[in-house]
Amino acid sequence: MKKLFGVVVALALAAPTFARAQSQNNAPRRKVARDHLVANPPKIAPDFALQDSQGKFVRLSDYRGKVVLVDFWATWCHGCTTEVPWYIEFQKKYGNKGFIAIGISMDMGWQQVKPFMAKERLNYPVVIGSSDLFAKYGGSGALPATFLVSPDGRIAASSFGMVNRAEFDAKIRAMLGPSKTTG
Repeated sequence: MKKLFGVVVALALAAPTFARAQSQNNAPRRKVARDHLVANPPKIAPDFALQDSQGKFVRLSDYRGKVVLVDFWATWCHGCTTEVPWYIEFQKKYGNKGFIAIGISMDMGWQQVKPFMAKERLNYPVVIGSSDLFAKYGGSGALPATFLVSPDGRIAASSFGMVNRAEFDAKIRAMLGPSKTTG
């Protein structure tokens, strides 16, 4: 009898917790935005000087005056590899109009990155990044993370998770201005 009483008491104590969990499961789910803003991105994009696959230094500051898409990605990240063709397209469309994409791979080295670059025919610079650089941009581990840097070096837009392709295309066009994106 004591055992049965103990089970009844335990169930009675657990019932409110179970009911609360059930009501949360049945509650309408909040819509989650596809662009997850970075919590505290710096106002000025942190500069870097990293070597590309040919040993040439790529510096963000060398692209002052251009709209720069800085993409932290990795070959093992499905969302990242989905976005790469979009950035290739942006580079083709806007590369001669004041735009540059820079890929910052978070892979451990060139062994995985070079074959991926060749297969995808990347048309923009790629460098190997570090967790320290990622942290300077406000990153904390989630990939992809993408930043649009204005011609004056400020972070104008940022996203954790896959970007909304059409929205980023529109943001790039707006930053370049109508005279550079028409005709």
